[in-house]
This record gives sequence, structure tokens and C-alpha cells, in this order.
Amino acid sequence: MRTLPAAGHEPVGVDIKPSAFTQNVGSIADRDFVKMCVTGMDAIVHTATLHKPHVATHGRQAFVDTNVTGTLNLLEEAVSAEVGTFVFTSTTSVFGRALTPPAGAPAAWITEDVMPLPKNIYGVTKLAAENLCELFHRLFGLPCLILRTSRFFPEPDDRQETRDHYADANAKVNEFLYRRADIADVVSAHLRALEKARPLGFGRYIVSATSPLTRDDLLELHTDAPAAVRRHVPRYEEVYRMRGWKMFPAVDRVYVNERARRELGWQPRCSFADIIDTLADGGDFRSPLAQTIGSKGYHEVEFENGPYPVESQAPGRGE
Repeated sequence: MRTLPAAGHEPVGVDIKPSAFTQNVGSIADRDFVKMCVTGMDAIVHTATLHKPHVATHGRQAFVDTNVTGTLNLLEEAVSAEVGTFVFTSTTSVFGRALTPPAGAPAAWITEDVMPLPKNIYGVTKLAAENLCELFHRLFGLPCLILRTSRFFPEPDDRQETRDHYADANAKVNEFLYRRADIADVVSAHLRALEKARPLGFGRYIVSATSPLTRDDLLELHTDAPAAVRRHVPRYEEVYRMRGWKMFPAVDRVYVNERARRELGWQPRCSFADIIDTLADGGDFRSPLAQTIGSKGYHEVEFENGPYPVESQAPGRGE
């Protein structure tokens, strides 16, 4: 919403709460509201979702209502209103169990061809929404691109162990090696998707920072990640030493963004190597956009043991 006007678009913001960037306040689970919002639009960028931080605080039905029914409402009204482009913000969380190899196995090389194995209601409903997008492309020819975004949230890590052993910036910079993107690059991927949806028709794309790591590193990454990183970005050790930082001892997966770069013409600007150079020059590892937007948060209340509560196994809650 901050970037679209400068790119020549006239965006209309939709959200469940008012903001400076929201013109229509309501829920995408409300079909009549969606119909009103979609009328007269040329394109839809569908980012609305219940997210992993909601798994412990919202029931499974709420996830279905927003992530599945809400997506269906948008797709059906898009076809009815003859909207020409649909871009859906999905998540690398759809890969689920495929992201964690067994002990002794190499780290996982994650491309769009890896079979998703969702591990919670968030992943299940996002994958279902993706499949609805594909269905509407096949049935109605709706140009629809799916962006499986990796981490870009500014909140502290949800794992207590990570928060206890790594400074927040340290942990986030580590993740740029394999599972994080700067929000400015996530935004630019969406802009490219808006431009490419009609000629491409349909596609799924991983949106994550370009990693210096290769397939040849996968076995070592699971046993000695610092050694693998040292070969590709040797300067990181000195930069980390000056800050009292440390690399994760092991990395379990590497997200591969090659298809998005090739087919969308996407050019992410923030990589681990770029960040090391920026830090060495005394700069901030975050893009100006990331510094500007800050944290919007997922809940109205603060939780004692982290930015959001752990998943619940109670009936009707989490998974």
C-alpha cells in the first residue's frame, strides 16, 4: 500500500481494522463485503490471512473461514467482476514437514517442486487456498500467481531457545542465508507478479532472499553450518566477531528463489552477502521500507513467553 502508488497503481486497501492505508473495513469471509470491494477493480493482491501466530488463539474453523472461504469469495467475485489479475500471498509454511530432514540427513533443498506436507491448520488452509487459485485459473482462465513468501516479520523469534541464545538482529541476519526476505523484496516480487500474471497465466513462486549456499553444501549445513557459510561469505566471521554474534550451528533447509527470478524477472536486493557488506560499513541490515513500517503485531495483547503463544492441542484450537 505504501509502494503501489509510486508504481502507477491506484490501490484500495481492505482490512478488518481501520488504518491510514485502509479504505474498506471488513472481513473477506463476508461475501457481500467482498463483492463491494472487488467491483471495478483491475487486479487483486490477496494478502489477508490468519497466520501461524494465530494457531493457538483462533479455532480451526476461523482459519477455514478466512483462509479458505475468504479466498473462495475473492476468486468467485473476481471472476464475476472480470478482474484481470489475481496475486495470492502464500507461505513457505505449506512445505511443513518437508522442511525438517531426519537426523543425519542433508539439509533440504526447497524448490517449488518439493511436495508440501503441511503440519498445522495454517499450512493446510494456505495450501487449500493455493489449490483454489489453480482451480479458478483452469476453470475460468483467471490469471493467478502464487507467492510463497518466507519470513519477513519484524517481531522477535517465536522460539524461546533462539531468543535466549541470539540477539534478535543476529538471528534475523542468520536467516537471510536460507529462510528470510526483506519486506522491500517481498513487495517488489508482488509488483513483478502484477505485471507478469496475464502473460504467465498461473504459477507458484518461492520468495526468499537469494542464498549463497548450494546443493553441495547441504550435508555440511546439517552438521557445521558456519564452515559452509565461511566458504561463500568469508567476511561474515569478522563482522560477526565485532558484534559478538554467532552463526547457527546447523541449518535444516535452503529456500531456492531461482524460478521467481527467472520467470518473474524479480531482482531481490537484500541477500546475506549484501547485509554483511552493509554491516561492515556500519549500516542497518533492514531496508528503508523495513525500518519505516515496523511491527503491526498479530494480537492486541502481549504474551509472557514470546511474541505469540505456543500452539494448543485442545479440540477446536490449533493443531
